[in-house]
This record gives sequence, C-alpha cells and structure tokens, in this order.
Amino acid sequence: MRRKTIMHYSQLIRDYIVPFIGQITLGNLRGWHIQELYTRLTSQGVGIYTIRKVHKLLHSTLESAVDTGVLGHNPASSAHPPNEPLSEMKTLDETGVSQFLVTISTHKWEPLFYLACTGGMRRGELLGLQWSDLDWIKQTITIQRQLASSDKNVVKFQSPKTRSSRRTIAIGDRTIQILRAHYDRQQSERLKAGSNWIDHDLIFCNSKGGPIGASNLGRVFHRLLKIAGLPQLRFHDLRHTSASLMLNNGIAPIVVSKRLGHLKTSTTFDVYGHLFPSMQSEAAAKIEELITPENCTKLHQTTPELHRGQ
Repeated sequence: MRRKTIMHYSQLIRDYIVPFIGQITLGNLRGWHIQELYTRLTSQGVGIYTIRKVHKLLHSTLESAVDTGVLGHNPASSAHPPNEPLSEMKTLDETGVSQFLVTISTHKWEPLFYLACTGGMRRGELLGLQWSDLDWIKQTITIQRQLASSDKNVVKFQSPKTRSSRRTIAIGDRTIQILRAHYDRQQSERLKAGSNWIDHDLIFCNSKGGPIGASNLGRVFHRLLKIAGLPQLRFHDLRHTSASLMLNNGIAPIVVSKRLGHLKTSTTFDVYGHLFPSMQSEAAAKIEELITPENCTKLHQTTPELHRGQ
C-alpha cells in the first residue's frame, strides 16, 4: 500500500471515526452506531465523498474481521452513507454515436466501446465479461460478475450490484461479427505473449490477458472522443446513450429496463424520465394515426345524414 494512501486512511480514522465510535468495542459495534456516525458527520458539514470514503474504509476493515472469525457479521453492511450527488447526464445522439464508432473502427478496443453503446452495460460488467458468458449460437451475453478492482498482483471480481443486474441480453449480428474478429485477434496476442499470458478468460483484456484498468480506459476514451471531434463524456455516459437511443426509438421501457439490469421499470423512469416528455408529441400523433382512417375526410363528406336534425 502506498504511503500516501496509508496517511489518508489514518486521517479518516483520526478525524472522523475515533471521535465518534472509537470508544465502542468491536463486539458491541452495531449498524445503528455507524449510521448515527454518518448522520452526525453530515450535520457537521462533512462532504458526501468523505463520508463515503469513511464507509468504504469501515466496511472493508470490518469485513476482514468477519473473514478471520472475529465478528459474525459486518455491522457496516446495514449502514448506508449518503448517496453521491447526481452527475449531469450527457449522451450522444445517433449521429454522434456513428461518428464515434467510425473514428474508432480500427482501434483495438472498438468491440468494447461498441458493446457499451449497444448493450448498455456498466463499466465493471463489461470489464468482467468472460468468453464463457457469450453464447455464439443464441447470440446472447450473460452478465454474472463485474470487475471490482485489479492491480499487478490481485484481480477481484464480485457479483453484479443487484439481483436484476444478473441478466442475459441479446446481441445483434453486427456485434457477433465484431466479437468474432476480436476473438481471433486476442488468440494471436495470446500466442505472442506465450507464458506471460494471464488467463482470466476475459473478453476485454490488456495485451497480457489481464483486466483493463478503469483509469486507463477513461484516458483512452477521452482521447478518442477528442479525435472524433465530440464533447467529453464519462465512460458511464455510453450506458445513458444506449438507454436514450432505445427509448427515443420506440423500444418499450420494460425491455430497456431489463436490458439495463434495473430492478424495477420505475427505476428506468426515474433515471430517464426527462426523455419521455419529448415523446409526448410523437405519441399524440401516433394515436391519432391509429384511430383516424385515411378516408376520414371523405367519409364525413359522404355521410351528411349524420348532421341532420342537429
């Protein structure tokens, strides 16, 4: 662990944990103690990101105590830090996506970006995909893990964030073609790496078979956006882009919800509800088209008896 990281953790413990719950023995620590800690920190004006770092530190430390048998359960699991503030959602339209994909057509990570745009998966889900998750015949991909963290020595996967996140999505013919070519290239890289290849069966990996680092992926993504002449986005905004393209092109919200791995369709409405007002005019025109015959005007002109006696 880097010295700077150790110093940061020490400061979190000294400034935010010890003054409030430092006197409570490990065996007596309960989830409500930790929840009260977050409430008091919030009332004192401590930033949301700092409180979330405190939670992450407490949770990982107490989880280690569970693993070694010191605790029977992790009390931090029942405590909930404040949610991260919502970031402004940015998306690409059809033209922007096409422009981006044309720009990256020869890049080694084209399949990753392409699947991000078409599949709507989270970054960790994409980076955790294994070839065994891909059914070439049925043309489906099953999301059953996500990359949690990785460094030079340790690669950690974890289950998807919710039960609904464990899902199977359909992929199209074009995606299959791209992944097939990607598989062939990866086999060539495997042969080239020889004994240096680290086999995690990952669909998207570095030149030695290991996971792609999130920070490295972000840097490459921003550079490619700049080359394409597009505004800067977060990688996660490709998920939003996929969702907005589906919704704006008439895909039923329940289908979009299942594809994104939302627990409830209401979550999809909460996140992308701003898209639906723009669809109201289209809906009004469509319903009129459905119930109004093409010869409606002619019908009125040839049935004057309808107006008699009025």
